[in-house]
Amino acid sequence: MKIVVCIKQVPGTSQVEIDEATGVLKRDGAAAKINPYDLYTLEAAMRLKEAYGGTVTAVTMGPPQAEAMMKEAYMMGVDEAYIFTDRAFAGADVLATAYTLAQGITAACEYDIILCGKQTTDGDTAQVGPAIAEYLGIPCAAWVSEIGEVEAGFITVGQNFVNQKQKTRMELPCLITVEKDIYTPRLPSYRLKAATAGRKVHMISFGDFQDQEVSHYGLKGSATSVERIFPPKSLKGRDFLEGTAEEVAGRLVRLFAERKYI
Repeated sequence: MKIVVCIKQVPGTSQVEIDEATGVLKRDGAAAKINPYDLYTLEAAMRLKEAYGGTVTAVTMGPPQAEAMMKEAYMMGVDEAYIFTDRAFAGADVLATAYTLAQGITAACEYDIILCGKQTTDGDTAQVGPAIAEYLGIPCAAWVSEIGEVEAGFITVGQNFVNQKQKTRMELPCLITVEKDIYTPRLPSYRLKAATAGRKVHMISFGDFQDQEVSHYGLKGSATSVERIFPPKSLKGRDFLEGTAEEVAGRLVRLFAERKYI
């Protein structure tokens, strides 16, 4: 079985800078980590491999420094890793990101199952996985909280829709977005760190893609744009109100109204 896992490097802190002209995060030089939701996805991929055999390939779209994240993925048991990296991909929204990942996966590897995390901590749209499936023309199941049997070219999964749960049987190849806490993620292995120290992380650029129309990628290929974005102001001042409960309540109402909270 050929399993592909989409992972992403996200800011390792909430203190990130924003390019006010383009509305995108300044990622260069910022502390980064594997998107927490993708740790569950990696664990799901490894369990599928252990149960049914095959290979696990990790892919990401990002700058070359994402290689450190891919090295960590090797330490969790991933067999191959690809980074789709090019200046043409910068500033992509959900639509352009999903298209880039779909093109990259097509160029880099074969797949039976593609696994994605439910969402990322820097975007929180939960739309990229289903959009990749749409571009690839394969079935998709989102909010998967349970992975069942894989047999006769089909996979059975359990989906959690908050108010109800559903069992779904899909034909391979397909894409699955994995819920948080589906499994407990494994830790990076020191043994695998030593064994994979020299393993290459493959770099795939725009020139390797089948679609060479630059307007389909990055800012040019994005259907949405940020009208205005700015970091929140940090207010450290304190106001102490004294008086009876009625007096304090009245002053609070006036204060909230002045600051347009109500």
